[in-house]
Amino acid sequence: MAVLDDCKLKFQELKARRSYRFIVFKIDQQQVVVDKIGGPNESYDDFQASLPADECRYAVYDFDFTTEENCQKSKIFFIAWSPDTSKVRMKMVYASSKDRFKRELDGIQFELQATDPSEMSLDIVKARAF
Repeated sequence: MAVLDDCKLKFQELKARRSYRFIVFKIDQQQVVVDKIGGPNESYDDFQASLPADECRYAVYDFDFTTEENCQKSKIFFIAWSPDTSKVRMKMVYASSKDRFKRELDGIQFELQATDPSEMSLDIVKARAF
């Protein structure tokens, strides 16, 4: 499974420059490619809406929050989206290449695996970040 350099470059821009709120990746012809990019002002709802209901995807989300000490923090989440309605073969391909792809993205702090939106709700993300 090849990972295009564009995927790594976009991730670095999200991590270092905070150019994006999220990036959605897909596997296309045995390569991981950028599918969608969310601007820095997009919300978590925008991110969830960008994931297809019946196809697998990988995604990274830059979650901003304020601690109890009133400090601004940010955590980068890796999300493996594998809805129940997606094809079995697609689920297998995404599951077998997830770790290899994740290793290419240096700086991920948390990982979530979700088969429906409730498994990656904003409350779950918040609970993991704190």
